[in-house]
Amino acid sequence: MKGTTKVEIEVGGKPMVFESGLLAQQAEGAVTCAIGENIVFSAVTSAKEAKEGVDFFPLQVEYREKFYAAGRFPGGYIKREARPSEKEILTMRVTDRPIRTLFPDGFYREVQINNMLMSCDGQLDTDVLSVNAASAALTISELPFNGPIGAVRIARNDGQWIINPNHEQLSASDIDLTYCGSRTKTMMIEGSAKEISEADFIAAMKRAHEEVIKIIDGQLELRKALGLPEKVLVLPVRNTTYLDKARELVGAKFMELMKIVGKIERQDAVTALKAELKPQMAEIFGDAMSDNDFFHAFHDLEVETVRKNVIEGGTRIGGRGMLELRNLDALVGVLPRTHGSAVFSRGETQTICTVTLGTTKETQGMDAITGGVKEKAFILHYNFPPYSVGEVGRLGMTGRREIGHGNLAERSIVPVLPENFPYTIRVVSEIMGSNGSSSMATACGGCMALMDAGVPLKAPVAGISVGLFTDEKGASVEVIDILGAEDHCGDMDFKVVGTRKGITGFQVDLKIPGLSWEQVTEAFEIARKGRCDILDYMESVLPAPRAELAATAPRITTVKIDPEKIGALIGPGGKNIRAITDSTGAQIDIQEDGTVNIFAVDADAMEAAIRGVNACTAEIEIGKTYDGKVVTVKDFGAFVECMPGKEGLVHISEMANERIDSVDSICKAGDKMRVKCIDIDNQGRVRLSRKAALNDDAAAAK
Repeated sequence: MKGTTKVEIEVGGKPMVFESGLLAQQAEGAVTCAIGENIVFSAVTSAKEAKEGVDFFPLQVEYREKFYAAGRFPGGYIKREARPSEKEILTMRVTDRPIRTLFPDGFYREVQINNMLMSCDGQLDTDVLSVNAASAALTISELPFNGPIGAVRIARNDGQWIINPNHEQLSASDIDLTYCGSRTKTMMIEGSAKEISEADFIAAMKRAHEEVIKIIDGQLELRKALGLPEKVLVLPVRNTTYLDKARELVGAKFMELMKIVGKIERQDAVTALKAELKPQMAEIFGDAMSDNDFFHAFHDLEVETVRKNVIEGGTRIGGRGMLELRNLDALVGVLPRTHGSAVFSRGETQTICTVTLGTTKETQGMDAITGGVKEKAFILHYNFPPYSVGEVGRLGMTGRREIGHGNLAERSIVPVLPENFPYTIRVVSEIMGSNGSSSMATACGGCMALMDAGVPLKAPVAGISVGLFTDEKGASVEVIDILGAEDHCGDMDFKVVGTRKGITGFQVDLKIPGLSWEQVTEAFEIARKGRCDILDYMESVLPAPRAELAATAPRITTVKIDPEKIGALIGPGGKNIRAITDSTGAQIDIQEDGTVNIFAVDADAMEAAIRGVNACTAEIEIGKTYDGKVVTVKDFGAFVECMPGKEGLVHISEMANERIDSVDSICKAGDKMRVKCIDIDNQGRVRLSRKAALNDDAAAAK
């Protein structure tokens, strides 16, 4: 078997190993990247030619976590990995974003990156290994990849930065940053933080970048060790003949109509201009120009016009200022039966967010083999229907984009949720209209819906996106609150969520090969000012979380019991707890420390459930009177159950004030009997008296 080539480097004080030559020898590039016992494999293949008519870069990134990597069987009935989990999809997106931008414009051959977690110790997340393995596989291939890049995760404990932390270190950290960079620039950031400052955030990025350079050098060393020459990129020559003529014919008109404020009106004007231009171009070029050639020429003219308006003319689509937010609008409490609801609009981007509060039984179980959090008590789902952009589309499975946008908003809100909140929370964002940064609208709308539900957030959060326009002359113009067209035509979608105090969530998408530190610093400052303006508006609509939960939300009472009494509360086979829930309609969650959370929809059900819990966990006390039930009748007396599972003996002499001949003359099994506890011996045996209870009741009635 062919030998392998290994390169080992130190990253964050731990060895990282790149290895190639053993596996997938028919792939164009195949590499494993390992830290300790965590190994991610990446294989890169490509089509030999671009498919006819393809006018985009068809990059496909896959990532799968194999259960055998941790010595486990897949859960469920079918013992085979199938549809990717949410975590796998998020790792695909993290891997895709920094790599996609490093292929040249005009490269349309299909490229597939297949990544797989093959070994896992359950101590750390392996998404950064996926990025590094993919970059290394591309680096040793002959594909025109302008890399390599490197990725690390960084945390901070007690003021000290930790590179590629384990789960315990990450849970104690105030930042969870996945950072990816080239040798000189930032390529991607993603993660969450606990209201940290922009200055601390940039410090984390710069510390992470120091390790990224080591990873890049390791990949180049691997290529050299394999005996491969230094990669030379040959960029496709761009033919601008059709673009130049389109610009000459309608360029000036295009620049003017891009100032139209309304999205639909502007799109209609662009469509009309396209219809006007096509016959003119056909008359000039004839059959030499295909429909695809015309499509690209018009598309490139639109991108060029938007960029030129911003960079040279200082004018954005619709005439808005570079740092001007669109109009904000919001309503809360819009749906009568949800536990919280809000509509949030920013320009033509609109979402309606709802909140549902449930018991801890509703938590989302997490079965990632990489370990970490076992269950989530806060869930945010994001839906992007085709009508939100005025289109007809097919409704099917939740897409990767929807999962990614929902996760960004979810992790941005988590840092401000109250600690030890006894409810499971689900937020759903239904995008009603989209024209840029619907994920940031989801963060704002979700926050307002939570406040409407009465969830006591530590502070409200808001999110905004910052865009970027650059040119080959070195111009760099950043703008706030980008439109969909500005996202498409620009170079960056820099999303930041936070409170007034600091950052809670972030994600950056780029179309250029990286950002300078000056561009990063400017983007954070623009985002900070923008989110504070949005928070001002949000607080004008709803200044603080409502003091009370919605009337439709389940009520909760917490009862503390001795942990040793948990078994008594549950009862044999769940008999006791089931009897309480069936009779009251309440839901009861029992924690290992003896905390009992009781959920009920009304006061009567709550009171009955509390009585039931107390009855199961209390002890019979001397001197107290109970309404019990006769369980067994004997010649010498009757055994009476005073509390669920707790009974005592009423001796025949304690049945009545007068002498009786038999117990049967007083009671039979199943009868109710009022009794008083008169003694408990040192062996815990309970003596009850019907006579004493009757006498006490008679005395009280006088």
